[in-house]
Amino acid sequence: MEAVQTYGRKKNATAVAYVKRGKGMIRINGHPIQLLEPEILKFKVYEAILIVGEDKFAGLDIRVRVKGGGNTSQVYAVRQAIAKGIVAFYQKFVDEASKKEIKDIIVAYDRSLLVADPRRCEPKKFGGPGARARFQKSYR
Repeated sequence: MEAVQTYGRKKNATAVAYVKRGKGMIRINGHPIQLLEPEILKFKVYEAILIVGEDKFAGLDIRVRVKGGGNTSQVYAVRQAIAKGIVAFYQKFVDEASKKEIKDIIVAYDRSLLVADPRRCEPKKFGGPGARARFQKSYR
C-alpha cells in the first residue's frame, strides 16, 4: 500500500492528510473539496493543487481530517497538509528529482504551504483587558 500521512497546522487548527494512489479524489472531513465552506477561502485550498499542476494529483487520492481553530485557520491547515502530502508522496514513492521540482515550485509561490507559522495567541495579563492593553487611568 503506497500511502503517506502528513499534517498541517495554523494556530489551533490541525489537518492530517492521507495521500495514496487512486483516481484524483480529494476529500476534506469526508466531503468533496468542491463543497468546502466558506466559498471565498475555497481558492486558498485550490492554490496548493493549481500551482503544482492538476496532472500531479490525477493519480492520487487525498483524505484530509481537520479539527480545531476557526474557518480561516482550518483552510490554511488543510492547504499546508495537502502541499506537504504531495511532496512526501513524491519523495517516498516516485523520485527525488520530481519531488525537488514540486518543492521548489511551492516554496517560490508561498513558503507557508510547507513551513508552519509559529505565531500563537499571547496570554492575557492582569491590569488590563488583554495581552498588551492596560485599563484606562482615572484620577477621580
